[in-house]
Amino acid sequence: MIASLSGSIMTSASRLPFLLLLPIIAFANEAGHPVTLWVAEGTNNRVYLLGSVHLLRKQDHPLPAIIDSAYDDAEVLVMELDMDDIDGFEMQSLITQLGVTNDDSTLHDLMGDTLYARAAAKAAAIDIPFAMLAKSEPWLAAITIEQLMLARLGFDSAYGIEKYLSAKAVADGKEIHGLETVAQQIGFLDNLSLRAQRALLMQTLDETADIEEAMDDLIRAWRVGDLRYLEDFLLQDMAKDLEIYETLLVNRNRRWVDDIDALLDENDDYLVIVGAAHLLGDDGVPMLLARRGVKITQMHQPAQN
Repeated sequence: MIASLSGSIMTSASRLPFLLLLPIIAFANEAGHPVTLWVAEGTNNRVYLLGSVHLLRKQDHPLPAIIDSAYDDAEVLVMELDMDDIDGFEMQSLITQLGVTNDDSTLHDLMGDTLYARAAAKAAAIDIPFAMLAKSEPWLAAITIEQLMLARLGFDSAYGIEKYLSAKAVADGKEIHGLETVAQQIGFLDNLSLRAQRALLMQTLDETADIEEAMDDLIRAWRVGDLRYLEDFLLQDMAKDLEIYETLLVNRNRRWVDDIDALLDENDDYLVIVGAAHLLGDDGVPMLLARRGVKITQMHQPAQN
């Protein structure tokens, strides 16, 4: 699921001594259910890693309370993008500049007759007016289709985790930083080879055929930290195409882990929020940090009394 999970394009107080805050880490061992949230221990601080769903529905709230606890503990939020500093006009201009063909070529030309016919048939089956994407490059067509399908089900970035937590951070005067820029994120997609872009579009069309049931299962798995299900759902298909997997996930994780590791030398506590797929499997950020010797633990929502 490109727009909803693996990207977000279409989205100082004094501290007590570290040892005095250790009881909070006990959440990771209390009875309850796991969540898609980790805590990494630095010398004098904590860095929380929250796997995000960029688009949610109104009924998906409230979020697990442990997420708010991590937010409360953190002085600084770090997201894929600096959400309180996004220029919507700049974003739309970049999408138009890079994702819309500026010559006589069309999506049909970029896909070829056979693949275009297959894509158009799949789009018609899910009531997507494929002709409206005639001037889109395949990567933009893929994102547009997924967003249209999710919007039909009530999914909206306004209910997404980034919007929810960034609004709280602005109200509370907490800093927000970004790991990437809008231009970088759009560039990752635009710089995919044409072959990979075609594969991305066809994969998106295949996935959206049963998107309502799939998203219900995905949100359930995300809420209860069912990592095996999330890995199967989010990584399995993406890993079938090495270029897509490495460009949209692995290479970004490897860059991010340097920045996140550096935060463990700070005194402030941080809440890092990235698409949930980035925190899963052997190539996920938690595993990459663990390989560097960082103590990192998946957190749990405490049992209700």
